[in-house]
Formats: sequence, C-alpha cells, structure tokens
Amino acid sequence: MNILLMTGGPQGGSGSMQLVMILLIGVVFYFFMIRPQTKKLKDQQTFIANLKKGDKVVTLGGVHGRLAEVNDDHLMVEIAPDVKVKMEKSAISLENSQKVQKA
Repeated sequence: MNILLMTGGPQGGSGSMQLVMILLIGVVFYFFMIRPQTKKLKDQQTFIANLKKGDKVVTLGGVHGRLAEVNDDHLMVEIAPDVKVKMEKSAISLENSQKVQKA
C-alpha cells in the first residue's frame, strides 16, 4: 500500500498528451523554420535562373557590378569600366541585388 502512494498511481492519458505536444512542436518548427528557408531557397534559384546581361547585381561578398555575360555555369560581372570578373552564379545575393535594382 505504501508503494502505490509513492508512485502516484496510474496516469491514464499522459502518453497521448505527450504525443500531441511533440506533434505540435513539429508543426510549429516546420512553419517557422523549414518552410521559410525552403521558400527563400526557391526564390534565390528563380532569381539566378532569370539573370540577364545588363542587370545590376551585388555578390555575397558585397561587390557591386553589372552583368556583362551570362553563361550556364558562370557570370562575367563588370565591376568597373573594362574590368570584368568571372563568378559563379551562386555568388550573387538576391536580397542585396534587389535593393540595388530598386534604387
């Protein structure tokens, strides 16, 4: 009889409540962390796919320039008159390039 009082007795339903809480945490994690990152990545890929000659861009390193040439795997960015730099497409920043294009 003493042992029953110390364990607190049977706890019916607590396992299902824990499962609901774990699922709720998973849903919140998906909507606040995974989904926005996936959308941001998709927007970046669309932006890179739509780049064309003459667009103003900013690299991840902060270099400003204008696209002189667009190839399948790389870009030629003119950073000053008659100064061109070969860069990977993934080095272009979507957020910073959009700020420059609006200005």
